[in-house]
Amino acid sequence: MGLVVVTGGSRGLGYETARALKKAGHKVLLVAKDPERLASSAKTLGCEYRAVDLADIDAARATFQEILASFGTPEILVLAHGVMSEKMSKTLRTTNEEWRRVMAINLDSVFTAINILGAPMAEARNGRIVIYSACLGRMSGPGNAGGLAPYRISKAGVNALVRNMAHETGHGSRGLLVDAICPNHTRTDMGGPDAPLSVEEGADTAIWLATRAFDPAADKTGFLWEERRIIEW
Repeated sequence: MGLVVVTGGSRGLGYETARALKKAGHKVLLVAKDPERLASSAKTLGCEYRAVDLADIDAARATFQEILASFGTPEILVLAHGVMSEKMSKTLRTTNEEWRRVMAINLDSVFTAINILGAPMAEARNGRIVIYSACLGRMSGPGNAGGLAPYRISKAGVNALVRNMAHETGHGSRGLLVDAICPNHTRTDMGGPDAPLSVEEGADTAIWLATRAFDPAADKTGFLWEERRIIEW
């Protein structure tokens, strides 16, 4: 089996996704910010790893370029990193610093990863890109109506990026699948200990999307998924 790159792979949903894909026989490389925690997680799973602060777009680009040069084109790219915005970060109260912090990590670095690693995946006409988004980024339902403006808007941007890239790459007809998932409220550092879902439950759809059989004539890609079902943007 081929290479899997998982960002945010040192903990939470990223770690659980990496663990499952490693168990399935893939070669997995973890990317995360905290070098000590990342090294410990990689050792536990038996994975390669690269430490980088994905808020630094230039550093992120250099790291993804080095991964490509050192390990070759991934078959699976899972982008599981992200941050929540401050509790009172409504549109009219958010500072420039808070806006840029959230956008850099949640959206800019997602673009950078796809721009570097997704390009050869598309050229190879083989691969799966799965991005952890959020239901708070939906245009429908409660979606991006309310507070936490930087977080909601960054995830809406991720959803738009997925939809646009799927269109650019033929909606799976050329061998590259790209999808977003809503993991729902899970017991991670961000979700807190009282969240209703375990990390195993939260990561299930991402793992399924990364490994499912795909028939371009019958199956779909380029959507936002929740519990293995497509939901409205």
